[in-house]
Amino acid sequence: MTTRVATFPLRLPVSLKAALETISDRDGTSINQFLVVAAAEKIAAMQTEEFFLERRNRADREAFRRILNREGGSAPRAEDEWNESDGPVSPR
Repeated sequence: MTTRVATFPLRLPVSLKAALETISDRDGTSINQFLVVAAAEKIAAMQTEEFFLERRNRADREAFRRILNREGGSAPRAEDEWNESDGPVSPR
């Protein structure tokens, strides 16, 4: 499958273009590829933010409070406890 592409002229300050040349060279990519990836990352970050804002707005805050304030359950097991002095939690 071939991805369709569009082109458009891009005007950049000389200093920004020079920085892009340096960084994309260090990254082993062309300026075009570097900018495409940077744009994709920015779009993904903004769409993720929008996703979580929409979820937050749909949240049932009363149900959330009921769950947090409910009685019962059991204390954390010894291996589940964490103290801030232990440092950051690392993924498994």
